[in-house]
Amino acid sequence: MSTKLPLFCKGDIGGLTYILANNIVNYIIVIATLSGVLGWPDEIVYGRVIPGLSMGLLVSGFYYAYNAWRLAQTEGRTDVTALPSGVSTPAMFVILFGVIMPLHYALGDPELEWSAAVAACFIGGFIEFLGGFIGPWLKERIPRAALLGTVAGIGFIWMSTQGVFDLYSDPLVGLPILAVAVMGVFGGYLFPKRMPPFAVAIVGGIVYALVLGRTSIDFSGIGFYTPNPVRAFDALLNGFAVVLPYLSVIIPIEVYNFIETMDNVEAANAAGDNYNVRNAQFADGVATMISALFGGVVPNTVWLGHAGLKKAGACIGFSWLGGLLLGLSGIFGLFTFFSALVPPAVAAITYLWCATIMLAQAFKDCKPKHYAGVGIAMVPPIADFLYTQVTGAVGISGVWAETQASGLAGYGSKVTQNLMEAGVMWNGVPAVKAGAIIIGIILSSFVVFIIDRRLDKAAIVSFAAAGLSVFGFIHSAMLGFFPTSEFVLAYVVMGCVCFVLHLGRGKWFDAEEDFDYV
Repeated sequence: MSTKLPLFCKGDIGGLTYILANNIVNYIIVIATLSGVLGWPDEIVYGRVIPGLSMGLLVSGFYYAYNAWRLAQTEGRTDVTALPSGVSTPAMFVILFGVIMPLHYALGDPELEWSAAVAACFIGGFIEFLGGFIGPWLKERIPRAALLGTVAGIGFIWMSTQGVFDLYSDPLVGLPILAVAVMGVFGGYLFPKRMPPFAVAIVGGIVYALVLGRTSIDFSGIGFYTPNPVRAFDALLNGFAVVLPYLSVIIPIEVYNFIETMDNVEAANAAGDNYNVRNAQFADGVATMISALFGGVVPNTVWLGHAGLKKAGACIGFSWLGGLLLGLSGIFGLFTFFSALVPPAVAAITYLWCATIMLAQAFKDCKPKHYAGVGIAMVPPIADFLYTQVTGAVGISGVWAETQASGLAGYGSKVTQNLMEAGVMWNGVPAVKAGAIIIGIILSSFVVFIIDRRLDKAAIVSFAAAGLSVFGFIHSAMLGFFPTSEFVLAYVVMGCVCFVLHLGRGKWFDAEEDFDYV
């Protein structure tokens, strides 16, 4: 049966705004971090990273438009909405600050750092692809509080803090933009013709900053930046060895990423569009690997918002046209123009909004009795943040080497001792920083299973943590074999305690009825 689905319709205008605005802001954050914070040269940022990201978005935009067209043909409908997709904001922050920034401090060579980042992106894409096979199995076994709480912690410590700091760094620009944005995203207000204040804050904020002279119109960087897959492939091969120690960061964030894809596709199914979850996970993985093969460094994913786009009457035009425009923008260097034009406050309100939504969602989508699990999952990312900030501030090049092997080797060194004697909250930070995301999932899962009166599952979590410690996925700066680590023994003892007490339930060890820990 043939069903004519319009290539572009009126409802696609809002969808196109959504896709372009949010991806452009993500690009600006990537540019600001790589160029402004890490000092990567423009030739790498604009000549390799941005065109590579754009190739990934081009592929995903066209694929999801085609996927919607195919669904319309199968079901004989004309009201199908494509899945929104783009740069994964949570994963972007973790890759930038949890992988690339440590590489920067460890290597001090932008070329080698880029190679490692490309390899990390490719590995992440492959893990996303594997999510099509193992995602449902993991989703059934990892408590929702553990996944959402860990990501909420990342959002809170990295995104919301940076957002607030950037707003107050230029209050004359930042605070008025914040006021208008908050009216829309948290207050639900609308301007005439249902124009959202958040969109007004972005566009109006750019004009306002331009009038104040905080930003400028600069066409000097516009040109033709040809994606070079041969160069990127060479970098990919060189970067694998460098990035292997960071698998403890890459693996868990990509697990979150493909489970987020599952959730977002399931939300689309609930809204009436019956997409295949596994196909979407495969597509995200392939698009991310393609991005890496052209020089990109952050992953793609299916976004939230399908239900809203469907309600607004979006079809497939926003997807394919958004992918095309973003692809061309990367190739022709338009992001150099956007970077000069858009004030930091606009990027700040975007990731402040995203982080706050992630935090609220972690509690909203979990059972109230599991809130303790959400809270404890948020703590380990703080160690990651502290470690990066402190070691960056003191500028000690050898600090990274201190976390080799067990995560505590060199922990009693003069440098570390001086930090603690100066009152810096440092005791235990390197141990938790190494594999912080996995540690957050472990701690939260442990707490949730205890709340659910499943000490047997809490024991399994402890033994799994011991296994991860043996091979350096947690509490170590690199993968290896560490059977004598104190962490391994500690987790084994922890698991044995839980298992023995589980055997005694209902006999000599039991929980109070109707116990409420709050």
